[in-house]
Amino acid sequence: MTQPPGLAVRPGRPSEIVAAARRIVEADGVEGLTMRRLASTVGIQAPSLYKHFPTKRAVEAALIDQVLLEVGTALHAAVTAPGRVHPVRRLLAAYRTAALGRPSLYRLVTAGPLPRRDLTPGLEDWAGEPFFLATGDPWRAQALFSFAHGMVSLELDDRFPPGSDLERTWRSGAAAFSR
Repeated sequence: MTQPPGLAVRPGRPSEIVAAARRIVEADGVEGLTMRRLASTVGIQAPSLYKHFPTKRAVEAALIDQVLLEVGTALHAAVTAPGRVHPVRRLLAAYRTAALGRPSLYRLVTAGPLPRRDLTPGLEDWAGEPFFLATGDPWRAQALFSFAHGMVSLELDDRFPPGSDLERTWRSGAAAFSR
């Protein structure tokens, strides 16, 4: 497993702010995260937040960094784990587990434009690297990510017809990319 890039969040108050932002997003979605609510949660006045993060977008970027690191670590572990199960299948299972386990954080990271210039350099590529490691080809890796993201998004939005066998659908996708 390659090593992840170091994150930019400093210890102390900035990490408290990011942790509070995470709790808010997990409880109430991205829509629930406001600077006023965040300040109240950490026990400071809203203007004081700006001493640590210049914008709400900067808080979100720090949280995205944190989630990319966590998910990337899980995906790297899945792809490099020993065993007879194909790495694509392990990767998809880890991706699905991470996304469905924290849907609001997943949406923060994957919905809308990604604030790349505000993220830790190299972190996005590192977090996505397991898709390449599982397929050995950048285009198949991108297609595999698209499959995983589409499946998770449809599952989170309850867009599959009633009675759909999603386990079988995931297995079929894994089989198609394992060839």
